[in-house]
Amino acid sequence: MTGRLIAVVGPSGVGKDTLIRALVAARPEISEVRRSITRPTDAHEACLSLSRAEFARQRDAGGFALSWEAHGLYYGVPADVLTRVQAGQDVIANLSRALLPAAMLTFPRVSILSLTAAPEVLAERLGARGREAAAEIARRLARGAPPMPEGAEVITIDNGGPLEASVATALAALTRQASL
Repeated sequence: MTGRLIAVVGPSGVGKDTLIRALVAARPEISEVRRSITRPTDAHEACLSLSRAEFARQRDAGGFALSWEAHGLYYGVPADVLTRVQAGQDVIANLSRALLPAAMLTFPRVSILSLTAAPEVLAERLGARGREAAAEIARRLARGAPPMPEGAEVITIDNGGPLEASVATALAALTRQASL
């Protein structure tokens, strides 16, 4: 039996990492992917901070199943995640929407949780993080999102309200998909 990569995507500030942690707490059989990233990380992210040189070394040595660049940073999903999915485990990762076609080519099954929230909710959350100035936040909010890949298994969730509601919606939809 093959597992699946559950790709959580959405704009900055939509609560991807928060939802991932809540889903894993509710269903411990789902394993959270610890990404590599070329910036300091905080307690809210399941990430390993790497220098650009170390990231490039690991990427060039085949250390990532997926890697990408966004906003001047580099991100990677460890190569062992593919092995875990092929062995039947469901894994969940915060991914870039632009990476979804590559993920669908790499992994035998990908389910996409596409998170949304109202612009004012996103602006408030981004401001509270304190990583970016107001002008950068405005640019992020004005950016368009790439379309979902054709044939993708997409679950769209409004994550602007109570976390419990988003978790319940996601778990119900993921359970339905798993039985197909």
